[in-house]
Amino acid sequence: MSEELKIEDVNLSELFLEVLSANNEIALKEFLDEQNISDVVELVNEFPEQEAHIIDNMTVHRAVSVFKILDINQQKDIIKELPARKTAKILNELPPDDRTDFLEELPKAAIRDLIKLLDPEERKITLSLLGYPEDSVGRLMTPDYVYVYEHYTVAQVLNNIRKYGKKYETIDVIYIIDENGCLIDDIRIRDVLIENPEAIIKDIIDGRYVALNVYDDQEHASQVFKMNNRTAIPVVDDNNVLLGIVTIDDILWVTNEEFSEDMQKMGGTEALNEPYLDISIFKLFKKRIVWLVVLFFGEMLTATAMGYFEGELAKVLILATFIPLILSSGGNTGSQASTLIIQAMSVGEITIEDWWRILRREIISGLLLGVVLGIIGFFRVSVWHMISPGFYGEHWMLIATTIGFTLVGVVIWGTITGSMLPILLKRLGADPAVSSAPFVATLVDVTAILIYFGLAFYFLQGTLL
Repeated sequence: MSEELKIEDVNLSELFLEVLSANNEIALKEFLDEQNISDVVELVNEFPEQEAHIIDNMTVHRAVSVFKILDINQQKDIIKELPARKTAKILNELPPDDRTDFLEELPKAAIRDLIKLLDPEERKITLSLLGYPEDSVGRLMTPDYVYVYEHYTVAQVLNNIRKYGKKYETIDVIYIIDENGCLIDDIRIRDVLIENPEAIIKDIIDGRYVALNVYDDQEHASQVFKMNNRTAIPVVDDNNVLLGIVTIDDILWVTNEEFSEDMQKMGGTEALNEPYLDISIFKLFKKRIVWLVVLFFGEMLTATAMGYFEGELAKVLILATFIPLILSSGGNTGSQASTLIIQAMSVGEITIEDWWRILRREIISGLLLGVVLGIIGFFRVSVWHMISPGFYGEHWMLIATTIGFTLVGVVIWGTITGSMLPILLKRLGADPAVSSAPFVATLVDVTAILIYFGLAFYFLQGTLL
């Protein structure tokens, strides 16, 4: 590189443009290979029209390091533009779990074409991983790990690492298996390093390990990592045969994706699965319209319920002025409860077996919240009556009581609905996040009308009704 390109007061983007304008591929390769991986990623993000050119002019190992941390849409665009030779090198060099994660996002025809570019051994591994169910641990695991037999000495283990360690994704943890490939234990490399070279592995292991089943859900895997503070966890089949490992970096990506999906579902839309600005208007429409139609039909039930009480509304028009207040109170408390329960379930704080404890807590919470709002509603009518005595008429106390008790009932029902619906959906095998705030609010609206006018009949019958 020339001295001019190393001047510190020139930023990376300007340096890149200067090298690019020189049309010197050797200088460009040298420049890109000298930068940190994170800096190259920033260049790819800043110059999307040059993303494939950047990857193509890096050494394969560094290109892979950049490629695997890019957004899936950037990866797709790069693969479309890269020469076949470079695509083949990158796909073969990618860790099996990252390669599988990328391929599963592509159309089947594209997967078939790209798999043809893989070496026979890598093709076999990839097809095996793609054969596991979507969102299962099997899609995340990598077969590149250090394993030894229990009769090995510490010296043999270290020799094995020196010989094959470069191809493994991590050597922090060593896995001990028997002659049938079944997992016996795992041991950290630091524990091996401090042992006598002549020590036998079976004499220094304790048989206590944490493992995931290859068919476990990826969300479950995230909880296991959190509870056990591990950087890698072995994956076994139903016969305890060691198949691979899942590393913490894969789990972090899963956690981020699950969080984004849950937030979108809780907002009343399907998961986008693509960056907002990259998704087409038609796809965005399709993702949002389904739930809007469902919620619209739900609100039609609210309109039907109000229509049923049209006669009563005509007699006591003042009741209509409190409908927005009552509906929003029930919907807000229901949304609060559902959000709290979904979040607690996602981090493993509660399970569906805790439903009775949750129900009791939410009934008490709903009662306390409802009493507070009910008192405020009661005093709202009372204060307004003192300011304008003729507004509510001589039966203002009955109206205030109706509003107060309605708010208590609606808030209690909102907390029960918001807390139990996610648990019910989880029990039925659905995603609790679909009991989104708009969905809970719509469900509570219908019942709030029934509670409101039911109590109005009780308190006002014979007077205003």
